[in-house]
Amino acid sequence: MEVSVLNINGQETGRKVTLNESIFGIEPNDHVIYLDVKQYLANQRQGTAKTKERSEVSGSTRKLGRQKGGGGARRGDINSPVLVGGGRVFGPKPRDYGFKLNKKVKSLARRSALSYKAQENAIVVVEDFSMDAPKTKYFVNIAKNLKVDGKKTLLVLPEVNKNVYLSARNLQRSEVMTASSLNTYKVLNADVLVVTENSLKTIDEILAK
Repeated sequence: MEVSVLNINGQETGRKVTLNESIFGIEPNDHVIYLDVKQYLANQRQGTAKTKERSEVSGSTRKLGRQKGGGGARRGDINSPVLVGGGRVFGPKPRDYGFKLNKKVKSLARRSALSYKAQENAIVVVEDFSMDAPKTKYFVNIAKNLKVDGKKTLLVLPEVNKNVYLSARNLQRSEVMTASSLNTYKVLNADVLVVTENSLKTIDEILAK
């Protein structure tokens, strides 16, 4: 699949790049996409929910009533889970929600997500560019020139560029990532991928193994 390379003014440069078929042209596997997205979202969870058990609740340990003959259920101290204000039984504890996925599964998931974007013609390739200073207005103009303004856009750069990142940070529907940190969730969450030429080379090096 060939894609025309545009400049930041939205004009064709006359060059074309061929998207790697083993990355952008495979039959997408929905199940591995599900697993990878599930793992990504699970890793975002803090897992800090915590309730107090009866041994952690502040209160006297004095026995409230006799063991038998009261006519009701037996109970110990005022921290009993049976009573209002007592401890909670089997409440949540801090935990890690993450789980393991094989490298090959994650790689297949990313290639499947990129293949979906290629099928939808939702990949725009631009020549490499940089910014001398952070300027959101300049970034907005680039998005308009590429006709991706108003869409949820993911700009993929070959390496960290602080000025480009800061220029897009205040835009609600724009995000900037490096090719090496690209993940399935971010690819699927975007309406369109704007990828620089060198980013394609990095993606090839990582996913075409």
